[in-house]
Amino acid sequence: MAFLIEEAHLPAMLTVGPMTDEAFAQLCAKHADLNLELSARGELIIMPQTYTWTGARNGEIMGQLHRWARQDKRGVAFDSSTGWLLPNTARRSPDAAWIFKHRIEDLDPAAFSRYWPVCPNFVIELRSQTDRIRVLRDKMEEWLANGAQLAWLIDAEARTVEIYRPGYDAETRTGISSVAGEGPIEGFVLDLLPVWDPLAD
Repeated sequence: MAFLIEEAHLPAMLTVGPMTDEAFAQLCAKHADLNLELSARGELIIMPQTYTWTGARNGEIMGQLHRWARQDKRGVAFDSSTGWLLPNTARRSPDAAWIFKHRIEDLDPAAFSRYWPVCPNFVIELRSQTDRIRVLRDKMEEWLANGAQLAWLIDAEARTVEIYRPGYDAETRTGISSVAGEGPIEGFVLDLLPVWDPLAD
C-alpha cells in the first residue's frame, strides 16, 4: 500500500479494513517515517513522527516507569514502539505501558512473535503538538473499554494530567509536580518536573 500525505494534513485516517498481524507489520515497516495504528473499524490512523521535544519528555516518562517496574518486579514496562492487539481488534501503541507478568505468562507462546492479544493494565499517553485532545480522550476511553485498569493522559504544555479509571469520569489535575500510581501500579510515582522541562536540573 503506497500513499503520500503532506505532514500538514496529519494525523489522518484511511479506511483499509481488517488486516493480519503480518500485513500490518509490513505496512509499518514500509512507512517507518510514520506512526501507524489500526482502529477496530478498520481505519488506518497515520501520525507524523514525534517532535523532538516530545520525544525527550516521553523518554523521561518511560525511564521512570521502567526503573520502577524493575524494582517492583510484578510487571513489565513497554515503550511507545510497542503494538498491542486489543480485544476489539484495534492495534494501538500507547506512549508507555505496563502489564502484570502473570498475564504475559498466560499468553499462548505463539503470540510472542506477534502483537500480543492483550490490553496492558496501565497506559500513558503524552500529548504532542499535533495531537487533537478529543481524539486522545476517545483513545483513553478505548483503553479502559478493552481492559486497562488505569490510564494517564499527560499534556506537558498545559502541565495537566487526566486520570482515567474504569467506571468513573476522568479526573483532571493541573499544576502538579508528581502523580502517584494506584491499583495495578500502586507504589509508582511519576516525577513530572523533568517531563514539564527535560532541561531542568
